[in-house]
Amino acid sequence: MAESPSEGRGDRGKGWFGRSRLGVAGAYVRPLRRWKMLWAGVILAAVLILILAVDFGYRDARWVSNGPVSSAHAGLENDCSSCHDPLSRRVTVEACAGCHERHGNEIGDYSFASHYLYRTDDFQRVTVEDGEVACFSCHPEHEGRKAQRTKVDDRLCITCHEGTAFSKEHPEFGVLADQIPDNPGIEFAHVSHIREIMRKRSLVDIEKACLSCHLPEADGRGFQAIDFDRQCDACHLTTGIATPRLAIQGEGSFGVKTLSTIRAEGHAGTEWSQFLSSSEFREAGGRVLKIPLYHRDPWILYNLRRMRRELYEDGGIAELLDVSPEAPEGQVRRVYSEAVETLERYVTGLRGRPEPEIQKELAVISKLLESLHQRLGDSRTTLDETDLLLALQQPREGVSPEHAEEVDELIQGLVQPCAGCHHVEQATISRVAASQKTFHRAEFNHRAHILESRCLDCHSAIPIAEAVEDLTLPVPANDLASTQNLPGIETCRTCHTPDLAADSCSTCHAFHPDLNRRSELLLYDD
Repeated sequence: MAESPSEGRGDRGKGWFGRSRLGVAGAYVRPLRRWKMLWAGVILAAVLILILAVDFGYRDARWVSNGPVSSAHAGLENDCSSCHDPLSRRVTVEACAGCHERHGNEIGDYSFASHYLYRTDDFQRVTVEDGEVACFSCHPEHEGRKAQRTKVDDRLCITCHEGTAFSKEHPEFGVLADQIPDNPGIEFAHVSHIREIMRKRSLVDIEKACLSCHLPEADGRGFQAIDFDRQCDACHLTTGIATPRLAIQGEGSFGVKTLSTIRAEGHAGTEWSQFLSSSEFREAGGRVLKIPLYHRDPWILYNLRRMRRELYEDGGIAELLDVSPEAPEGQVRRVYSEAVETLERYVTGLRGRPEPEIQKELAVISKLLESLHQRLGDSRTTLDETDLLLALQQPREGVSPEHAEEVDELIQGLVQPCAGCHHVEQATISRVAASQKTFHRAEFNHRAHILESRCLDCHSAIPIAEAVEDLTLPVPANDLASTQNLPGIETCRTCHTPDLAADSCSTCHAFHPDLNRRSELLLYDD
């Protein structure tokens, strides 16, 4: 017979149950009364409420969430689903794109893949690959209202870009390491120009002579592109510069066309002939010269284009250009724009023509121009660079060697005033690069450095100071427009070290496109 649990209880209030005498607490067979359990629940709930009150009132809900979001996202703080997936609770790239991309933008300005597109112009590299990080990997949230989410730690950069600590492993700047010279399309020597500017202006400071041509931009970060009319016109193409006497086109002979002939023919794109003065041309003995000359002189360019057609096959779209179609890297769109501008001038000049067939063609061309403007206005439209390739390597069939020599002699005379500075190849003036190939994948602010260093302290690849101060020295052999007169990385490291000026990745490098494009971003999801 089983013993009562209360039998044999010791001092601790325990008894034994069954013949095996298993120990048992008296409370096991006598549970707490219901009112005690109720009070225990009330006390527990009160403690939880107190914890929540303190958390929300004094700790910005850090105990029940990851913390407050940044000020930029404060309006979304009470709507977790705007960023987090309801099931996985993860932040999706699509959620970020809802606000940080232009509507309908297929490539995605702020996507990881476009990092390569905007920094290398590689349109083949616009798809996400395995292992590429999402937005929140570099821009974490819930770190407080004052958190700077756009400030990315170097440790995140080197997860992909290994060995890039600026003071140690960072490689030499690519444009210098590869030793790729510019193709400036022009002859230029700094020393001779600086000597002349200093003489004319009675200057002592070399760098004032430099800044007479290199004009800072409004914000001081960089410099404006060199412009002939602004920097060169005062000394070059003065009123005494003229062409040689050139043979005039006649029956059975090839030559230049005179102003009166061009006016009489009235071809599209020759409206300029109505504004030139006949007094600028001197004709005698079947020859003509022009004085004075202008930069991009329309009469010279018109006759040069004729001579090119005489020797070479049709150059396609390049026939609409005043200079060669060889565009610098990333500037193909600019060349297309020049061709479109020429077409527009042709259309404008023909609008007053009464012929029905011309007006019919103008209507077609106008629609074509509208389509071209739309394509050029969309930076994501891929343009076919092969359209710009001239067929100049292919001489026109049927041109005799004697005639080719005659035309070439005319070309040399026609461009003689230009050839002192410009390269002329295959009856085409080479395109002049607006600027050197510099740090396209990094940002540089001259204004932030000019208080510490002078121009020639860093730009010392060409020994300008020595050659200017000692007039007996010849012009340096590397004083060419193609020389990359840029400082190497060791020059930068004299200041940018962990102990001195900032040397983080974001000091010089930007991941996303130009922030000036923020005006194009979505302000709301459509």
